[in-house]
Amino acid sequence: MIRGGALLVGGGVLLASHVQAGGHFDVDDAGTLDPGQCLVEVWASHTDTSPALNGQHLGPACRVGPVEVGLNLDRFARSGDRSQVFAGPQVKWTYYGQAADAPLSAALEGNLVFDVTDGARTGGQVLLPVTWRVTEPLQFHFNLGMDWAPITGKPTARGGAQIEYALNPAWSVIAEHNRAFNLWTTRGGVRYSFTPLISLDVTAARIGTGSDRVHSFFVGLNYEFTRP
Repeated sequence: MIRGGALLVGGGVLLASHVQAGGHFDVDDAGTLDPGQCLVEVWASHTDTSPALNGQHLGPACRVGPVEVGLNLDRFARSGDRSQVFAGPQVKWTYYGQAADAPLSAALEGNLVFDVTDGARTGGQVLLPVTWRVTEPLQFHFNLGMDWAPITGKPTARGGAQIEYALNPAWSVIAEHNRAFNLWTTRGGVRYSFTPLISLDVTAARIGTGSDRVHSFFVGLNYEFTRP
């Protein structure tokens, strides 16, 4: 599914809706769910702004015909402030290299983001993810696309790269560098797979540079299942 990007709000960083597959990572892979499969992603975040910004995400998705269709629900709140809620649909289509072991895959995905709290301008994203499977445990993911901020409607380009390496069937390490909403984000973390269908992500990210730099911490759970 798609994830959130970083939005500038009042000089601070607000992590709005992440639109991409792969939980809370900013760089998406080019794969989609297999026919008949569904996925639920949940994650929570903490960003060390002043006051701190906390977020929660719920993202169900299912394979429908040739595409993956999902819904993103995101809530963000600072201490002492009211929360902001964003919601919106997303669609992803792997048009090249659909096989799970394809050495090269490419996809097209897009989403809409609605500001549920204030009814502000609708935002969205268009993304072109590419995955290069170098070996069975080693993969590189590359993204190019555009974002439209749900609050301002301002369009900005995005792009980034991610490396994913499976140490064994249970443990993987993931690192990425991405630019979105005119901010660079560097993220690293681990994924633990309890089973091939259930996994836990723990990551830390640095967003921005210089005196405006902040740090975020994420914990996410991914659960894939067969649609009844």
